[in-house]
Amino acid sequence: MTGALSGIRVLDTATLFAGPLAATLLGDFGAEVIKIEHPNGDPVRSHGAHRDGVGLWWKMLGRGKKAITLYLGSPEGQEIFKKLVADADVVVENFRPGTLERWGLGYDELSKINPGLVLTRVTGFGQIGPYAKRPGFGTLAEAMSGFAAITGEPDGPPTLPPFGLADGIAALTTAYAVMTALRAREQTGRGQVVDLAIIEPILTLLGPQIIAYDQLGTLQPRTGNRSTNNAPRNTYRTRDGSWVAISTSAQSIAERVMRLVGRPELIDEPWFASGAERAQHADLLDDAVGSWIADRDRDEVVKAFEEAQAAVAPIYTAADVMTDPQFAALGTIATVDDEELGPVKMQNVLFRLSETPGGITSAGAPLGAHTAEVLGGLGLGEPELAALREKGVIK
Repeated sequence: MTGALSGIRVLDTATLFAGPLAATLLGDFGAEVIKIEHPNGDPVRSHGAHRDGVGLWWKMLGRGKKAITLYLGSPEGQEIFKKLVADADVVVENFRPGTLERWGLGYDELSKINPGLVLTRVTGFGQIGPYAKRPGFGTLAEAMSGFAAITGEPDGPPTLPPFGLADGIAALTTAYAVMTALRAREQTGRGQVVDLAIIEPILTLLGPQIIAYDQLGTLQPRTGNRSTNNAPRNTYRTRDGSWVAISTSAQSIAERVMRLVGRPELIDEPWFASGAERAQHADLLDDAVGSWIADRDRDEVVKAFEEAQAAVAPIYTAADVMTDPQFAALGTIATVDDEELGPVKMQNVLFRLSETPGGITSAGAPLGAHTAEVLGGLGLGEPELAALREKGVIK
């Protein structure tokens, strides 16, 4: 596969999960990604569900990457890494600040080998500050960003997401940061360091909370599935036990919903003209909408909303996503042939380009599958590889 990023070589030394996913996203559009794992393997190989002893999360996160093993804590591993850096464009790492420097692999050293290198450092708290050397995970970012504080029911505890939300947001941001640095390199001829703290991108996506506190001293409360900016906005159960979600961010949509559910008189209320004021009457509006939906099956509700040009979506599980015609039309789910599991399905590339589309070349490879190939390209033959295996530098 060729793609928009063809010719870009990425060394992915990161683990769990933001850094590796960023490298995956670059690989989806043609970058050559070499996944460098400790000889014991990336921890994600043991995370989540398995089939026949093979980690399924790894199959997605490791897709399109050449998998090699290399112990960077050893002198031999460090020398091999420097040789790989000489021909790389990007390094993605998430070691605690100071680790690469302790190994003699800090940017000052690496940039002497390759002045165009973009060293991308993805950590919980960034490279500086009082928390820099703390262990950092997405969960901590979800807590410290303010996300958990506004998530959950009003009378319940702060709520964390059941998946890697902050890591995923950081991965998207990291891929954007890498592309920005590569664009700058086209202008200056030099690489640079990307310092990304996982606590920051999720904070930006939370919207105007910082400026609202700065200017008004207000804090966003927990409102469950409701919004302080519009109503009706909630999840509603249908007669057949399914659930649907409704949003009325636009005034015209709110009016269409009320006509559909047989309560057009509410539109004439003075408070109905403002989303924020509608939110103050959420109990009344939820009762009107919820009772109408409760008398109908999910498909009937969705069809009626569609005909009324009102906004509704069924609440899906992964099983529903796999059979939905819109996802099918977009090609959102890809089937990838895998040497260990056979055909596997996973999320496709994030967007469609008309001239240089991306694609998935392979699912995550077995541990060390490409070690001999990649290190052989550095001139290391089988005797040298055997010696490295004996020392535990590779597997």
